[in-house]
Amino acid sequence: MWDYAPAPQSTEMVKLKKRYGHFIDGEFVEPEGATYFKTVNPATEEPLAEIASADEATVDRAVKAARKAYETVWRDMPGAERAKYIYRIARIMQERARELAVLETMDGGKPIRESRDVDVPLAAAYFFYYAGWADKLEYAFPGAKPTPIGVAGQIIPWNFPLLMAAWKIAPALAAGNTVVLKPAQTTPLTAMLLAEIFQEAGLPAGVVNFVNGAAETGSALVNHPDVDKIAFTGSTGVGKLIQRQIAGTDKRLTLELGGKGANIVFDDAPIDQAIEGIVNGIFFNQGHVCCAGSRLLVQESIHDEVMAKLKTRMATLRVGDPLDKNTDVGAINSAAQYKRIQELIEVGVAEGAELHQAQCSLPSTGYFLAPTVFTGVTPSHRIAKDEIFGPVLSVLTFRTPEEAIQKANNTAYGLANGVWTDKGSKLFKMANALNSGVVWGNTYNRFDPTSPFGGFKESGFGREGGRHGLLGYLNIG
Repeated sequence: MWDYAPAPQSTEMVKLKKRYGHFIDGEFVEPEGATYFKTVNPATEEPLAEIASADEATVDRAVKAARKAYETVWRDMPGAERAKYIYRIARIMQERARELAVLETMDGGKPIRESRDVDVPLAAAYFFYYAGWADKLEYAFPGAKPTPIGVAGQIIPWNFPLLMAAWKIAPALAAGNTVVLKPAQTTPLTAMLLAEIFQEAGLPAGVVNFVNGAAETGSALVNHPDVDKIAFTGSTGVGKLIQRQIAGTDKRLTLELGGKGANIVFDDAPIDQAIEGIVNGIFFNQGHVCCAGSRLLVQESIHDEVMAKLKTRMATLRVGDPLDKNTDVGAINSAAQYKRIQELIEVGVAEGAELHQAQCSLPSTGYFLAPTVFTGVTPSHRIAKDEIFGPVLSVLTFRTPEEAIQKANNTAYGLANGVWTDKGSKLFKMANALNSGVVWGNTYNRFDPTSPFGGFKESGFGREGGRHGLLGYLNIG
C-alpha cells in the first residue's frame, strides 16, 4: 500500500514575538502590571507566545481611542476615502497570505490547505466586497439616509479567527463605524498580524483596536457604557448572557451562535457527490463549524449504500500534522474542546448508538481525534441534539420528505441545512420548509461575501455578509 510522502509547510515566514499586548490607538501596547496567558499550538501542545489579558482599564482605553477616531476622523470621512483604506487592507492581506495562513494553522490547528485556500482568501474577499459598499450606502438602501452607529464592540470565536474578524470589521468600517474587537483566547495571533497590516495600510489610529483576554475582557467590552453595538459570534450560552447584560440599554446587538445542521440526502441524489458533501459538511475544520452538517439524514432506501461509501471515504482521510499539505483533518483546537468532544462520544455510546471511527494512526502529541460516525441514532439522543463542535457525525434515517423536514427542524437551532436531490422542485420545497437561515442545495459549507449568513431560534439573529451585513452597523433614517 502506497502512502503520501510528507509535504510540510515551512514556518520560516512567521516571526513570532515572545509576548503580545494589545493594539490600541494604532500602537501595540503592553500595560504595566498586565497578566499574561499562553497561546498553545494544539498540534504540538507547545506554547507559541504569551498574550496580555485586558482588564477594564485597558478596555476603557481602547473604547476611548475608538470614540475619538470615530468623532474626529472616520465618521465624517467620505465613503470613497474609507474604501481606499479597506481596499488597501485587502490587498496587503493577499500579499501576506502565506504568512497569515501558516500562523492561523499554527495557532488553531486547522489544516494548512484550509487556511491557505479558504480562510485567508475569503477574509480578503470580505474586505474587498465591503470596500465596494463604502461609497454606495445610499444605493444599498434606496430612499434612506444611512448613518453609522458609532463604536462597535466585537467578540469573535476560535474556529475561524481571521475570517470572523474580517466578517465583522469590514462592514463596520465600510459603514463608518470604529471598532474594538476581542479575539478568542486560544487563537489571538492572526489578529495581532492583522493589526500590523492595519498599520501598513495607514489606517488612522483608533479606527480598529484589539484587546486580548478571556471572558472578563469580553464582559468589560459588553458592559462599557460608550459602546454602541455588540456583535458576537460564539456559543448560545454566552450569547444569552450578553443579551441579558445589555437588556435595558440602547446598545444594538447581533448574535451568530450555535447550530445542529442537517445534511439531508434523498434517494435520487448523486450519491458519490453527496458523500463528498457529507465529508466536507462535518470534517471540514475538524467540525469546528457552527453550521456543520453534524446530523446526516439519509433516506431509508439508500442508507446502507451511503454508509458503505461514507466509511470507505473516511478511511482515506489523512489526520495529523496541520502544516502538512496532504492533511485533511487537523488538530482539535484546545484541550478543553478535545475533552468535551470525547465526553459526548462516550454519551453516544452509553445511549446505545453504534460508533464507527476511521482507522488511522494519530500523532502521539497534540489533540487529535479520528473522524467519527454514529449510526442507529434517534432524535432523543444527546448526540442528535447537542452541538458537539467536533468531527462527529450522527446519522438518522427518514422515509418521506415530510419526515425529513420534521426531523431536520426538531432542534433548538436554526442556522444551516443541506439538501441533496436531483429534483429542483423538491429542493425548493425543502428549502422553504426548513427553519434555518441557510439552506445549501447539492453542496455544503459554501460561503461568499455577497451572501448573507445568520440563523433563527437559538442560532441567534442578525445577518453577516452581503448587503444585509451592513444593516447591523447603520442607522437607517
